[in-house]
Amino acid sequence: MSVRAVSEEAQDDLLGRGYSRRQLGRIATVFGMGAAAAATMGRPAWASAGVPDPAPTAKVRIGANECWTGPLAPGQAAAAGIIAMGNRYSPHDERGDFIKAVMQVEGVAYDHVAPWPGSSDPLSRAVVTFCSPTKALVTADPTFELAGRTAGWLGAPVKAIPLTADYAHDVKAMVAATPDAGLYYICTPNNPTGTITPVADIEWLVANKPAGSIVLIDEAYTHFAGVPTTSYMAAAGKDVIVMRTFSKIFGMAGMRMGYVMARPDLIAKMMRYDGGMQSGALPLPSLACATASLTAADLIAARRAEMREARGMALDHLKKRGLAVMPTNANMFMIDWKSQPAWKMQAAFRTQSVEIGRSWPVWPTISRVTVGSMDDMTAFCAALDKVWV
Repeated sequence: MSVRAVSEEAQDDLLGRGYSRRQLGRIATVFGMGAAAAATMGRPAWASAGVPDPAPTAKVRIGANECWTGPLAPGQAAAAGIIAMGNRYSPHDERGDFIKAVMQVEGVAYDHVAPWPGSSDPLSRAVVTFCSPTKALVTADPTFELAGRTAGWLGAPVKAIPLTADYAHDVKAMVAATPDAGLYYICTPNNPTGTITPVADIEWLVANKPAGSIVLIDEAYTHFAGVPTTSYMAAAGKDVIVMRTFSKIFGMAGMRMGYVMARPDLIAKMMRYDGGMQSGALPLPSLACATASLTAADLIAARRAEMREARGMALDHLKKRGLAVMPTNANMFMIDWKSQPAWKMQAAFRTQSVEIGRSWPVWPTISRVTVGSMDDMTAFCAALDKVWV
């Protein structure tokens, strides 16, 4: 995508906020190639350090924070049912039906919801919209890195603040980090730790942040946690963007479906660079699957209970083996190998056809493991007993 593909109005705004013409080209690349691709341009794939990802050949795949099973039954039926109508751009009003389902579940107004194909685009788009060379991104360390990578790619300052002793976002330190923040990124439950930042802390951040800055609350794992959420802040018109994805408990990672909840003016600012083309590019099966899944409260609760049972079994086994595991409220946990680097343990598990997750630079001896099915976690425990002697 050329710079000219970004509207003149958006270009004027970006230049007025301190971006250079060269940075406009990078912004166009974010929207032209996809935010995730642009943010990692020039870097090897995170999972494999530049070599082919072995996960598809592993018997047990618990490394990528995917759900262990596919979409909920109502979602599968809805997606299958709309295939026959794939000749139409919109046989009915699938996008509107999805937004109405969000309204029903979250209590937000119609114009406060914007669906997206996944969460990577709106996450990077928020960085473009609210950060600049003079407006920093304030994030945690460790946390999901895409926001930080996008800011770095665009030349915006990045302030990475260590988590608290109980692995929550240190909101007071985040506010103290800079008087010129454009965007605060809060991931709760946090990736990779699976830990919660209390809603009261987020409320404090919203109340005490610099005027004009925005708080992006990434709740990708909230359905696994079953804790209070922050959609009410978006409904109340606060300076927040609440982001969700169907990749996790809904088992739709390959279907690329997500959404944001925010004031209409914030959504409009995020859409102005390419006319919201990414928000409009939603495959009908993904929309139908998401709409039918979102309101299946009993099935969501049952899947969460299944995950918790498998997670509890695995955590009990790890404790019996004397391994240190961080507390978690999500579909992942962190193991500290202490005497071994995480990359070496990942390689050892691969010899057992078990693909576990990666580590973060701040914690080189700690691996993230996704919670799979009970069979997956039983196989993980058996592999652990072979590689950890």
